[in-house]
Amino acid sequence: MPVFDSVGPLGLFLPLAIMLVAGLVHGTLGLGFPLVATPLLALVVDVRSAILITLLPTVCVNVVSILKGGAWEQSIGRYWPLAAYAVVGSVAGTRVLIVSDPAPFKLLLAGLVLLYLGSARLGALRWEWARTHRTLAMLAFGLVAGISAGTTNVMVPILIIYTLELGLSSQAMVQVFNLCFLAGKLSQIAVFGAAGSLTTGLLAAASPLAVAALGALFLGMRIRARLRVETYRHIVRQVLFGLALLLIAQFIWQA
Repeated sequence: MPVFDSVGPLGLFLPLAIMLVAGLVHGTLGLGFPLVATPLLALVVDVRSAILITLLPTVCVNVVSILKGGAWEQSIGRYWPLAAYAVVGSVAGTRVLIVSDPAPFKLLLAGLVLLYLGSARLGALRWEWARTHRTLAMLAFGLVAGISAGTTNVMVPILIIYTLELGLSSQAMVQVFNLCFLAGKLSQIAVFGAAGSLTTGLLAAASPLAVAALGALFLGMRIRARLRVETYRHIVRQVLFGLALLLIAQFIWQA
């Protein structure tokens, strides 16, 4: 498949290694699969190809995370409209990605990674209107998160700012994230399929990647129960910061 051919002589080995790393991170932290996998892949392919490669693995990871996550009444039961708005945004963002030059999206992706790393400080700014105007906030954050996911495969920075303001528990936050990720991915699959970008050959080639991601996900879940997550989170944040800088440098070099 052309998308996989673009990774060069390493063939499927590099995407496979990336799926393992991203799945491990997601299992340990409860989130982060596309946030880790997309920037890593975008170092060797364009963002559009990176998103296509991660579609099936991301859906599988999100489904398993939701089924094993619990706290459904606090999360899915109350915040399903956020995921619905994310679907609308994801469809719009994906259509933009299909018809646009994918190169600038590397810079946008780097910016979203940096936004994620600074989201705790942004949360400290107190977005009080998100609590006083909940319906409007769901619409605004859902649409923006969906557009972000459609164009760069990353929506967690937007959702973190929103859920921090609402004061959700960490378990409910993770479930909201995975619900929105899954809804966005399914709509993105529909758009790519309608455009002819998603073929049975691509899905077949991505199947081993999904299996690897799930294996790493379950391993990460076991690590989560034993490891100090803050230590692991610190390492991941440093890696993401380095990836963001590499993406910016790569964009400037190729411009």
